[in-house]
Amino acid sequence: MKGSHARSGVSPLIVIAFAGALGAAPRSALAADPGYCAQYAQEAVHDAQVLSSLACFRGFDGRWHLNYQMHYGWCVTADYGAVNNETNYRRMRLAQCGYGG
Repeated sequence: MKGSHARSGVSPLIVIAFAGALGAAPRSALAADPGYCAQYAQEAVHDAQVLSSLACFRGFDGRWHLNYQMHYGWCVTADYGAVNNETNYRRMRLAQCGYGG
């Protein structure tokens, strides 16, 4: 009983269970939910439509496009902070281009 687990007083099963919980929790706890992402994707498509009508539009790309499913798919893999940052960036860019909506 002189093994490392005997000295630490921590059961190997507790260590494994804790490590498993740490590995699983952040992903499910941080990912944006489907309802939130549906709204996000609608707004992202709308924002791309608006920007494409403004003089400062530089073309469609990974951020500015009309594909709802791509916006939605990205959102459900991202955490709320990343989704909110993207929304705020698009709003700022639209305002810089003169859109007041």
